[in-house]
Formats: sequence, C-alpha cells, structure tokens
Amino acid sequence: MNELLTLPWQRTDDTSPIASRMAAWAAREIIERRFEPGELLTEADLAEAQKASRTPAREAMLQLERWRLVRLVPKKGAIVTTVTSRERRDLLAVRAMFETDAVQELTTRGGLESLAVDLRALLDGQRQAVEERNPLDFASFDYAFHARLIRGGGNSIVEELLTTMGPRLARLTYQVATDQPGTLDTLLSEHERLTDRAEHGSAEEFGQLVHEHIDASHFPQGRPL
Repeated sequence: MNELLTLPWQRTDDTSPIASRMAAWAAREIIERRFEPGELLTEADLAEAQKASRTPAREAMLQLERWRLVRLVPKKGAIVTTVTSRERRDLLAVRAMFETDAVQELTTRGGLESLAVDLRALLDGQRQAVEERNPLDFASFDYAFHARLIRGGGNSIVEELLTTMGPRLARLTYQVATDQPGTLDTLLSEHERLTDRAEHGSAEEFGQLVHEHIDASHFPQGRPL
C-alpha cells in the first residue's frame, strides 16, 4: 500500500516535539468533544494536561488555529470553533472536487488498479471500526480513505491542503457518526460503492456518486443554502 496520510495523533509519539504532541492531543480532545464548541481553551490548560511549559503550549495553540479547531482570543486563550452547516458544505465540496479530479487524472495516466487495492485495504479497517462501534477509528480510516483517493491525482499542492484540512474533516465524520445512529454502516456501504466506481475509471459517474454520498450521510435533510 502507498504511504497514507494520517491524523495528528496518529503520527506523533514520545519522540515528537512537545508542541506537536500537545496540538495532536488537543485536536483529538476537540474532535471527541471533550472540549466543547464555544469553550475557552488556555495555554495553561494545555501545559497542565501535558505537564509542559507555556512556550510549547503557545505553539500548539497556533497549530490548532491553523487547523481551524480554535479561534485565538487576545489575552484570553482560544475558543473552540463550532462546525456550521455552511462550513460542512464547503469542506465536503472541496474534498469532492479533489477526489473527482484525481479519478480523472488516474483514468488518463493509469493507476486505478493500485488505487482500488489500497482503498479495499482501508475498507477492512473501516469494517472493524463499524463492528466495534468506534467512531474515532472510523473517522481516522475515513480520512485515510478519501486522502488516498485525492493523492492519486499526484498534485502536491492539493496534498498540502489536504493535510491541513485533516482534523476538520475527521471532526465532520466523527460528529455524523455519533449524532446519527446507523450512519457508520451507511458510510461503509457508500465507500464500497465509491471504490467500485473509482476502479472502473468513470470520473463523471464517480463525481455523481461522491455527491450522493455526501448528501446521504452529511445532509439527509438537504444541503444548506
């Protein structure tokens, strides 16, 4: 399998810089709603939780802001952001565009078979997360799945953007999985269909299915205006 893009807490360990570990820890806490939207998060909170000084906590806050998980407030700390319907719509629209372009590129220059092999391996991880009813693991595999699709296009700038968007995309998936019972099964089924369609190399049909997938899982009541 090609090297996968992972989420911050999956790519940090005890050897990682303390600021990176703090940011990764806080990102996971925010995604799992242990820090609620609108809650004030301070450098002291991060430093105390990770038994570190305020200097790396300041760096971690800046990273959290780059991921758009917090909004910095001068002299106070940071407010955990709220996912709006419009933000959800816009993020998923960008992801869909990147994916469709990647399938079109792979259709032209080859590589769909390798893509399908990797996607099916990631589906195995998703199935296990569904069986265990583990929304965070599913969100992690969901990000890796869509990232593998997008990276197939070979656009390094898009890959850079995708890395920055990772925590926000995982947050969307986690929220859907926890707020709508049964959604994990639906997402898995739709990912299986996307894999089959991508393997056959019809970018137009794939793009249509991607939008159906987004509407069914993220906007069952209709897209926001």
